[in-house]
Amino acid sequence: MSISIEKKVSNFTEWFDKILEEAKIVDNRYPVKGFLVYREYGYKIIENIRLLLEKKLEETNHKAMLFPIAISEDSFSKEAEHIAHFKEEVFWIEKAGDKKLDRMLVLRPTSETAIYPMLQLWIRSHVDLPFKMHQSVAVYRYETKATRPLFRVREILWNEAHTAHATQEEAEKQVEEAIKIYSEVFNELGIAYLLLKRPEFDKFAGAVYSIAFDAWNPDGKVNQIGTVHNLGTNFSKVFDVKYEKKDGTWDYVYTTCYGFGFSRTLAAIIAQHGDDHGCVFPSKIAPIQIVVIPIPYKGFENDIENYCIEIFNKLKNDYRITIDNRKDVRPGEKFYYWELLGVPIRIEIGPSEVEERTATLVRRDNLNRKNVPIENLQYEINSLLKDLDNNLRSKSRETLENLIENCFNINDVKNALFKKKIARIEWCGNGKCAEILKNEAGGEIRGTRADIIEKANGKCLVCGKESKEIVYVARAY
Repeated sequence: MSISIEKKVSNFTEWFDKILEEAKIVDNRYPVKGFLVYREYGYKIIENIRLLLEKKLEETNHKAMLFPIAISEDSFSKEAEHIAHFKEEVFWIEKAGDKKLDRMLVLRPTSETAIYPMLQLWIRSHVDLPFKMHQSVAVYRYETKATRPLFRVREILWNEAHTAHATQEEAEKQVEEAIKIYSEVFNELGIAYLLLKRPEFDKFAGAVYSIAFDAWNPDGKVNQIGTVHNLGTNFSKVFDVKYEKKDGTWDYVYTTCYGFGFSRTLAAIIAQHGDDHGCVFPSKIAPIQIVVIPIPYKGFENDIENYCIEIFNKLKNDYRITIDNRKDVRPGEKFYYWELLGVPIRIEIGPSEVEERTATLVRRDNLNRKNVPIENLQYEINSLLKDLDNNLRSKSRETLENLIENCFNINDVKNALFKKKIARIEWCGNGKCAEILKNEAGGEIRGTRADIIEKANGKCLVCGKESKEIVYVARAY
């Protein structure tokens, strides 16, 4: 059976919103703009993503912690560049009951200014380093752009990690480790992305430099799903986080931070892997990996039901599995429902399967069918799940490669963005040229590749001067 993505490509917003509602991912009708209700299916997927990420973080000695949601105005205001960047997005707490607070509090937009006052107390000596922690929490940003479910919200579910080190070299190695962790998770989820070093004007406020994971989207916009920042000593100097070295002298710690967006990662999975039937979820994070569907036939009802239960019991300890034994729903309606939910494998059991002691497996990514003997069932399921995950990953990467278009003038960039593509250009590094490009073509310079070396050898697409970098231009959420 052929799979169509026509609806997803032609009207992504309508397709995406319909899937979020019908698959019970989130409900956008909560009466506070930019705040979502995560329904049972969507939240379970986020929990599975969280567990996958946290396992890798804790295997690399990141300790789970939980910092308060409220940050004092004094702490928040200490890093001038940081507050200048976030000031327009901050939710301020001004009152407690009817009483106005003497000093306002901030709902964390990110946690650097919450964590560093504590690091100043905890880190005293070289034996306290490296310090590595993470927390999975919500952060709050008053997005001034139009909100979009999962992509651009005001309550953001994410994991943030913060580290402190004795030397710049150790901090650099930590950045590399963070990129490796995030890359492994995104690769396991089959998400294709560009790993980009942000231009100076677009780095995280207070960072030495920023690396970002930009996932492609069917509507031509890129979706930033994760970021890694080297903070140098910018924050440690402001918050006076020092340590005593082995020789008895004191120095500021070098710090890093990185954030993994659960909401945006879920959006990327749905957007990249989904089709006109609905969601397609990788096996590792699918809430239900296998659904068993009885195909009723007169005179075989009990035999079919008992065989379905036998298969369920055979598989329940190794997979997340359910039986759809609703009597008032036809098999075709059940197929539609479980395809919408993106369950990786459907097992169909009718009279022929009962008689022959087989099972018919249908994989969600291409709806191909395969009849297998029950004694080979687990082997075949493992093989199908592995192949499904690999297929999602390879198709997504192939799509990304086909979306990148070399452009040589502003009109080329306009045309590429109109076709929902990502422009690859030569740039002189001047912020004025970036601004002209944004105003005339409607796309932003997202950065240079951080995973490969690309040497510029031509002229800046905007001003014609010698180029310094090859950069990628796209519209973004």
